[in-house]
Amino acid sequence: MNKTVNINLAGIFFHIDEDAYLKLQRYLDAIKRSFTDSQGRNEIIADIEARIAELFTERIQNEKQVVGIKLVDEVITIMGQPEDYLVDDEIFEDQPNYNQRSSSSRSTKKLYRDTDNSYIGGVSSGLGHYLGIDVIWVRLLWILFTVFSGGTFIFIYLIFWALVPEAVTTAEKLMMTGEPVNISNIEKKIKDGIDTVSEKVKNVDLKKQGEKLKEGFEHVTDNISDSVKNIDLKKQSSSLKSSSRNFFDTLGEIIMFFLKVFAKFFGILLIIIGAVSLLSLFVSFFTIGITDAVNVPGIGFIEASNAANIPIWLMSLLLFLLLAIPFFFVFYIGLKILVNNLKSIGNVAKYTLLGLWLISIIGLITIGIKQATEHAVEANVTQQEQLLIAPSDTLRVKMTGNDIYKRYLYRSGSDYKIRRNDNGDQIIYSSDVTLIVKSTTDSIGSISIDKSAAGSNYDLAKNRAENINYNYAFTNNELVLNSFLSTEHSNKLSEQEVEITLYLPVGTILYADDNTNSFHRNYSYTGDILDSGMEEHYLEILNDKVKCLDCTEDEAYLRVNINDKEAVVELNEEDGFSLKSDSLSIEINNKGLDSEKNNVRVKVNDKDGVKITSGKNNN
Repeated sequence: MNKTVNINLAGIFFHIDEDAYLKLQRYLDAIKRSFTDSQGRNEIIADIEARIAELFTERIQNEKQVVGIKLVDEVITIMGQPEDYLVDDEIFEDQPNYNQRSSSSRSTKKLYRDTDNSYIGGVSSGLGHYLGIDVIWVRLLWILFTVFSGGTFIFIYLIFWALVPEAVTTAEKLMMTGEPVNISNIEKKIKDGIDTVSEKVKNVDLKKQGEKLKEGFEHVTDNISDSVKNIDLKKQSSSLKSSSRNFFDTLGEIIMFFLKVFAKFFGILLIIIGAVSLLSLFVSFFTIGITDAVNVPGIGFIEASNAANIPIWLMSLLLFLLLAIPFFFVFYIGLKILVNNLKSIGNVAKYTLLGLWLISIIGLITIGIKQATEHAVEANVTQQEQLLIAPSDTLRVKMTGNDIYKRYLYRSGSDYKIRRNDNGDQIIYSSDVTLIVKSTTDSIGSISIDKSAAGSNYDLAKNRAENINYNYAFTNNELVLNSFLSTEHSNKLSEQEVEITLYLPVGTILYADDNTNSFHRNYSYTGDILDSGMEEHYLEILNDKVKCLDCTEDEAYLRVNINDKEAVVELNEEDGFSLKSDSLSIEINNKGLDSEKNNVRVKVNDKDGVKITSGKNNN
């Protein structure tokens, strides 16, 4: 069992094994001794410590991981041994020693802003180092691109300025030029800077002394004048560069301030979006279910789970993972923007969430393919029976419901439920029942019940259609039709439908109950002669039309058939205006407006105001 030590290296906190700490301490002490009395010693040591801290950070998995002696040895190998370097100038000519460590200390270039050689923000000089070309060409390209793009590249430059970090430390400046970041290069970089300054001072002093000795007394005035001019030009150039740099640095700080403020607001927005979405998904998952809460047009999640033979909870879970994981990362990114030192969730958590998200996508795609396969082919079976109804007889038609399925009577193609019957068996119920009334020249009436269903092949689809249960009762000239169909759960949700067609002899009197209204809202191409609004009236069956026998003169309908548009318009003073076409149904009367299109119903009246429903909620 080894002790651990907490250290602060270049402002970064590390947990380190005691043996590793002692070795690192000896290493740093040896480096300090090798740089005794060297110019820039403190800066060299600080940069070396910063580089070691960076190497530690790159190699540990999380903040709680302990730095061991193996990792210290690896970092020392990269940085190099102190005894390999001398403090004198010969260190920079020691090429063999450098080459021996090149394999371990070689680093790739990183993009930084070079503010030491900048006029604005150091973007061009940084790109020049990164691309390996002279900075003058980069600056010319910026100018050309800005001119020909109408100023667009100014914003691109500002983006680079905001996102690309500045090369501040010696290690960052070495990485900017692609040089290995080790003791040798750090020392060389710092000493080069110090030597350059010293050399400039010496050159200036020698130049002045040489000019005095060379020219003589008679040319002193002219030389002094020339020197003053030269000095003035240099000062002006330096002043111009310094002023431009100060101006753009200030401008950059202002821009960065507003960008940071905008980023904070953007982070807050992401947090709100992510949190609200996650909360909604959690509530939906544990209450009504994701499959009911999420409504995507054209996608039936319950039908898909039924077709793929998977439990609905698994379908909800896959859908929950598909939606929740992206919103979690939206929330997490918002926190990262808002909190600078937010602790990372770790690579294990990130890859786990990514894996779950991919699994949910693959699972839902597989289920979707299975559903599409199950609905590839459609088949139907027809059952036709006689109705003992003759001309001049009165036929009453009404719908009846089922307490197990639904009490209210309303037709909907997407309204279905899975219930258990008295025997405990699972039964699928649906209200996808259509009523059509047509005239016939036969002496007695008849009823045709057409059942249809879908399947992966024709035989399966036909078998499912045959297994649809639908009943009606006809007694004493009263026809009672079920407002629902049912089938065993093993037949799955396979687009089961029932279409009832009544063939009534010419001269028969028809009285349709008001509850039949939603079941015979048919388009004109079906040939249905019972139009919406004709309920609760005695209608005489004529050849392909009806005649109202108990309507007052004011109630007389204006029926207009527009064949090319397939529309029927009905207009009377009491019931108002009614229009039905292949894709639209509109009724306007004293009760308000009632419109339906593509399974979406809109009601406007004094009681409900504006009410919009879709699918199974159309009531």
